[in-house]
Amino acid sequence: MPAPLVGLDIGGTKTAAALVGPDGEVLGRRLAPTPAGSGPAAVLDTAARLARELLDPGGAGPVGVGTAGTVDPATGTIRYATDSLPGWSGTAVADELAARLARPVHVTNDVNAAALGECWVGAGRDRQELLLVAVGTGLGGAMLQHGRISTGARGGAGEVGHLPAPGAERLRCGCGRYGHLEGIASGTGLSAAYALETGLRITGRTVAERAAAGEPAAREVVDRAATALGRTLAGLVALLDPQAVVLAGGAADALLPGARAALAAELPTAWADVPLLPAALGADAVVVGAARLAGHPGHGRQAAGGTPAVVTDERTRA
Repeated sequence: MPAPLVGLDIGGTKTAAALVGPDGEVLGRRLAPTPAGSGPAAVLDTAARLARELLDPGGAGPVGVGTAGTVDPATGTIRYATDSLPGWSGTAVADELAARLARPVHVTNDVNAAALGECWVGAGRDRQELLLVAVGTGLGGAMLQHGRISTGARGGAGEVGHLPAPGAERLRCGCGRYGHLEGIASGTGLSAAYALETGLRITGRTVAERAAAGEPAAREVVDRAATALGRTLAGLVALLDPQAVVLAGGAADALLPGARAALAAELPTAWADVPLLPAALGADAVVVGAARLAGHPGHGRQAAGGTPAVVTDERTRA
């Protein structure tokens, strides 16, 4: 039986590690605050320490990483990252962690890793073609084709948050521009839209709570966001032809009913059977997907500290 593998989740506020069995079961966890303000070396040191606590000291198995930022699919280096991880852009995560751990390291974006996890043992189980959209403070996405991450030429494929969205014209996206889906259908977007409606600045979570309690202004903001999300997803389904769409993230519960209705109303008949599903793995999705990547490097495009991964057209279940 294959040995358990370690998956890492490196985010702006926390870093998590998990020992994951060959059936996707999490056998052990470690968690620490991400020392983002201390620079990339400190972040990598923290990730390596958590991994070592779970790794077999006598083993040489690979480690998988899901990290914030856009990852170069050929090298495992961060092409772009926000200020949540200062200095993270340009960090050679795969090489640096491989040197610290003395074993191969495979790296992808955290939303990509979450999609791998959900495809393997979560909401997307038994589906090879999957679109995952993560709705949290911001809005990200990932595409799986034949059970493998579709990275695009630069590692940025699946960034659905930057698609134009009607209704978002006065709302600022995290990229600095206006009119994008992230500007309306994210936690930050809910907060900004509510402030435009009422003059009050509250968190997106609070907006969702007020909407659930029946407050008209909050309900209108959430309904508009959910409609924008669902209509955009309908276009993506027609473009990408997935077997299912999975909605993850802290704002997913608030937006799911409205998004599901808007998706159904917009979908052409040929895609009417494509479901919009809530994610199933919660906070474990990234570490489980990262472990899956470590054990099946063909699902990504690179490995550091060992033989480079060969990309094959794998048709087995992700």
